[in-house]
Amino acid sequence: MAQLSPVLKQATPVLAARGEGVYLYGEDGRRHLDFTAGIGVTSTGHCHPRVVEAAQRQVATLVHGQYTTVMHRPLLDLTDRLGEVLPPALDSLFFLNSGSEAVEAAVRLVRHATGRQNILVCHGSFHGRTMGAAALTTAGTKFRAGIGPLMPGVAVTPFPFAYRYGWTEDEAVAFALRELDYVLATTSPPADTAAVFVEPVLGEGGYVPTPAAFMEGLRERADRHGFLLVADEVQTGFGRTGRFWGHQHSAAVPDVIVTAKGLASGFPLSAIAAPRALMEKAWPGSQGGTYGGNAVACAAAIATLDVIRDEKLVDNAARMGDRLLAGLRTIAERHPEIGDVRGRGLMAATEFTTVTGTPDTALAQRALTESAERGLLLLPCGAHSNTVRMIPALVVNESQIDDALSVWGEAVEAAVKG
Repeated sequence: MAQLSPVLKQATPVLAARGEGVYLYGEDGRRHLDFTAGIGVTSTGHCHPRVVEAAQRQVATLVHGQYTTVMHRPLLDLTDRLGEVLPPALDSLFFLNSGSEAVEAAVRLVRHATGRQNILVCHGSFHGRTMGAAALTTAGTKFRAGIGPLMPGVAVTPFPFAYRYGWTEDEAVAFALRELDYVLATTSPPADTAAVFVEPVLGEGGYVPTPAAFMEGLRERADRHGFLLVADEVQTGFGRTGRFWGHQHSAAVPDVIVTAKGLASGFPLSAIAAPRALMEKAWPGSQGGTYGGNAVACAAAIATLDVIRDEKLVDNAARMGDRLLAGLRTIAERHPEIGDVRGRGLMAATEFTTVTGTPDTALAQRALTESAERGLLLLPCGAHSNTVRMIPALVVNESQIDDALSVWGEAVEAAVKG
């Protein structure tokens, strides 16, 4: 009898039968408040009627039209619609299936476009599990251990994680930019550096918002030295942070955007966006794939854009994110075991530490378990998995935020008591 790989571990005990909005229903009929959203994928909630209808309609006409063989209308329409929300200069798109695949495509593009090899990444980054993307990933050794040698030409520069260093944000940014200059002087010469990749909020690295001054410092150095700025918006894009794109919390405009996850509300779809003049520097044959730009996924993505616009979900993410973070901070005030609460929009995190300030992974795991037992589904993140993240769908409302906070407060209390 075949079975799933034993390496796959579930974060919750739920055997899901159906989903609706921010809720998942198990086969046992129990309702769960889902603050994982498939790791930020179900941006419009589970089975939004408009997304479901668009996908069903498309399934009945054309499921797959391989887009280097034939063209199809959903792909063309989606390209036009994304042009309405992307920075105006980023007017050329290439579609793929997953975030990792899009990151790999972005690496190929920036190397071809610049004629340079080296890629800079921030310490704590997560860019994927495929071999090239894993070489860019420093959120934890589990993503890259035992598979070396990894892709060469990657240099790691510090991220301004103020809480980790025990500094103010300004001090952390000044340090990170100073160290970036040192990396460029000692490890990755500017003439050999193709791009710097950055997440507007560290994802697997601990849900740490990237300060605007750091993003702008990266932009300035990219311009000065002639390399490119790539924003990995796989998790932060499509309204997640309370702006349509996560980089929009700063004045920095990237040269390349990588997007996936919430793009199609659960259907596999990713993309990279760049100016046409940059995209056309990709070598012939370097962009392609069997399933990229699948017709059903594109139809779902168009419906996702419609829902985000018509239901004003970007504004909702900002308002509900403020409410969620305020509630998490109130709970943290009662528990010295919580070292930090941070986030941006509907990316919120609680970090657990011991009395000496070291990561408390066991306590974070107990809090996750206690939450799941009470019907609130959450996920860990961070290098030590001592940070609990909340990623509800963008359709979440005030009462659902308050319900989650009530359950979370009880779960933390129970976890602390052991």
